[in-house]
Amino acid sequence: MSQPQTFPEQKASFFDQPRAVWAVAFACVISFMGIGLVDPILKSIADQLNATPSQVSLLFTSYMAVMGVAMLVTGVVSSRIGAKKTLLSGLALIIVFSALAGMSGSIGAIVAFRAGWGLGNALFIATALSTIVTAARGSTAQAIILFEAALGLGIAAGPLLGGELGTISWRAPFLGVATLMAIALLATTFLLPSTPPAGRRTSLLDPFRALRYPGLLTVALTALFYNMGFFTLLAFTPFPLDMTARQVGLIFFGWGLLLATTSVWVAPLLQRRIGSIPTVLASLTLFAVDLAAMAIWTNDKTVLVVGVIVAGAFLGINNTVITETVMGAAPVERPVASAAYSFVRFSGGAVAPYAAGKLGENVSVHAPFWMGAGTVGIAVVILAVGAKHLRGEELPASHDVAEAELIAAADAT
Repeated sequence: MSQPQTFPEQKASFFDQPRAVWAVAFACVISFMGIGLVDPILKSIADQLNATPSQVSLLFTSYMAVMGVAMLVTGVVSSRIGAKKTLLSGLALIIVFSALAGMSGSIGAIVAFRAGWGLGNALFIATALSTIVTAARGSTAQAIILFEAALGLGIAAGPLLGGELGTISWRAPFLGVATLMAIALLATTFLLPSTPPAGRRTSLLDPFRALRYPGLLTVALTALFYNMGFFTLLAFTPFPLDMTARQVGLIFFGWGLLLATTSVWVAPLLQRRIGSIPTVLASLTLFAVDLAAMAIWTNDKTVLVVGVIVAGAFLGINNTVITETVMGAAPVERPVASAAYSFVRFSGGAVAPYAAGKLGENVSVHAPFWMGAGTVGIAVVILAVGAKHLRGEELPASHDVAEAELIAAADAT
């Protein structure tokens, strides 16, 4: 059994990382652009293809549904062909399906190609986090912050890119991502060392077995309902805003920029001061209040703009801390825990956009935001009740323990 490569944590700098880590991080930024890329062009697609808000929201639903189901097989695939081949396969699928979406002529075709895009993203995202954590210098917490920073930058840049390219055509953002992903594919191919398949092949049943642990199940269910609020904000807000693609892109750029900033700097500070569970409970409670305010004053565009941007702060804090919590929520391998957690949480991201669109069409423009506030409130209750299974995650020192366990598990498999 080969010995894992370790680095002295005391001397490790957050920015002093191997080129392979930066290559994967860059690919993560481009990959996460896909989440917010379509926000600025949702209304343009609806207008030009004669689609309703709920039909257009299927761009999120198909993407998230396929990604959630595919997360169950990412560990199986990676343990058989290795992390690098899994990453490259995911990138290749994203390139193909984003390009096809940009060349489509109907809403049904775009929805279908977004599903293929989700498959590629699943293969890439789950493996990328494990790759960064394993290869990065420093602690597990630093590696996760690097991953979350890439997530935040991608989410911020996605709407900005979508808004700018959307002024040319609604097709341009899709083709732009395909081009950037091709660059990421080349960088990953040449900079990331070959990774052989793991010694122990994981099973499709492993993620479901992992959910038997109360800690992991608590975090997964919390994320499921929280994601319903998250994707309600993402998928429905552009319709009551009723602005140009560039304007919507700039608004969500501000949201993503705040998300990235708080995930890197504010989340670790709060975690050290008050602990993981109180930090997540506070951020989710404030997010629910924010959505409730947007539900009350939906017709006031100023409130919507401020509500969207401010939400980025709560989401950034929550994303970083809850991702770290997952790593120690169950005594299973990191890829297995990630697959189980992602399968459950992405279900919320799949259901919410379509449900929000239908509520907006058939009930009122306020109803989707009330749904979002309510589901995030349910997430708060679930975490508060199940917190007893996660008490160990409140200790900052647990990062060192988690790092040692993760390295040992990676070496053993």
